[in-house]
Amino acid sequence: MSRAKTIFVVVTILALCGFSVYVNRDAFKGKDIQISSRTSPWMLERRGGKRLANVAGNPVTFGFDDYHRFTSIKVVAVSDISTNKYPHKLWELDSTSNSVPTMTFIYGSRIGGMKPATKGLAPEPLEPGVMYRLLVKTKDNRTAQHDFSTTKHE
Repeated sequence: MSRAKTIFVVVTILALCGFSVYVNRDAFKGKDIQISSRTSPWMLERRGGKRLANVAGNPVTFGFDDYHRFTSIKVVAVSDISTNKYPHKLWELDSTSNSVPTMTFIYGSRIGGMKPATKGLAPEPLEPGVMYRLLVKTKDNRTAQHDFSTTKHE
């Protein structure tokens, strides 16, 4: 094989490899975190008759597509995000070491391996009908957000 043909074959192979990587680029990207939320009026009274603290509306339960090790969880009002560069955080948890793999949690509840960002600060109550945003960050630096609201006690 001549030198020109060898160069042509190598360039063609590299071009095909590059095209294949371009077409399949989504396969190399980490999958998005899917978040769902639901209001849970039946969670007002927890086991043992203890009422959930700081609940103005019905409790909100968050569900995820898989188990995740969170490093940061924040809840802010959507209206605050649009008007303030640094919105007021109604609830903020940080992980100091290893958080427990979690697939669901309730707003304001404890999550293994995570602590309030400000020591002793309790989550603020959620007002019914107000839009809020949940912001999460995982151990592998993936982030996601989810807008939600709660409903009144019936």
